[in-house]
Amino acid sequence: MNRYVRIAPSILSADFAYLGAAIEMAEAAGADVIHVDVMDGHFVPNMTIGPPVVAALRKVTSLPLDVHLMIETPERYVEAFAQAGADMLTVHPEATVHLHQVLRQIRGLGVQAGVSLNPATPESVLRYVVGLVDLVLVMTVNPGFGGQDFLPEMLPKIAAVRGILDAAGSAAWLSVDGGINVETAPLVVAHGATHLVAGSAIFAAAEGVAAAISALRGSVSAARDVA
Repeated sequence: MNRYVRIAPSILSADFAYLGAAIEMAEAAGADVIHVDVMDGHFVPNMTIGPPVVAALRKVTSLPLDVHLMIETPERYVEAFAQAGADMLTVHPEATVHLHQVLRQIRGLGVQAGVSLNPATPESVLRYVVGLVDLVLVMTVNPGFGGQDFLPEMLPKIAAVRGILDAAGSAAWLSVDGGINVETAPLVVAHGATHLVAGSAIFAAAEGVAAAISALRGSVSAARDVA
């Protein structure tokens, strides 16, 4: 089946002093989504941004804001991020006691709900919440820092998630984040991904943001026919 592949630049790798300009460049270059990583220093060993920054980003782009909550007890914060302008909120199963409840809470706020799977998190967790998710994010690195190397052993997991979504008749995006570049992007698309999160490959590219997004999109053009 031929599926459109969305490119989602991750601002984690952008210059935080010029986030607005970075997002404007990405949007002008044809990005489909802006990926925002939120870290609390507890669930992952790093700290980043909160709702006020998301609200500021909302003012500079019309693109969907895909907000990845790498935080403990996300149910305490999803309303604030929704009010700040997030279009999608993705949580981790390990970060909350009641995953079903959080996903329903997110959807009740008029925001799309996502589940993120760390490298060691089994895809089987999706079987119990597949009807509540609009996005599944497969991490191909251990979360917390940008610029890590892609874990190729995650490719069968991406294919397994694709199978779960297809079997359930789900239209949820299958997003992949971690070490995505022109070499790895075709691999994850061939295994069923429809949404590519890329940070360093875009914002740290020597050729610039526009050329990097063009190269990334071109690298997957031959891999869009997926099983």
